[in-house]
Amino acid sequence: MIKKIEHIGIAVKNIEESNALFTRLFGKAQYKVESVESEGVKTSFFMLGETKVELLEASTETSAIARFIEKKGEGIHHIAYEVDNIEEEMKRLKNEGFELLNTQAKDGADNKRICFLHPKSTNGVLVELCQEKTK
Repeated sequence: MIKKIEHIGIAVKNIEESNALFTRLFGKAQYKVESVESEGVKTSFFMLGETKVELLEASTETSAIARFIEKKGEGIHHIAYEVDNIEEEMKRLKNEGFELLNTQAKDGADNKRICFLHPKSTNGVLVELCQEKTK
């Protein structure tokens, strides 16, 4: 079951410049910067109450973020929702008719297992499911 908004992902061209901009906007610095090689991105996270804002910069020219920025420019890329059991939620949503972009959950940033739903099945919004990795 979907519990809450986990984070909002924003595609940016330059993560250092965007970190400075969002630090000024939020009045505090990001708490984490990391690369996710499998996705071809560098990420940065800001905590706002219980919700996070994730900045995403392409680290390869062929990454989904690079393609997104080329087509649409910088801006909101996805909304991520926290789930208790990502495999069960993927199965439930597939049975409800949603199109999954991943057949299996995969490792993402910020110690999460993730899966994306195709925007065609969610009114044009790229939805990410997130589950905290167990230690």
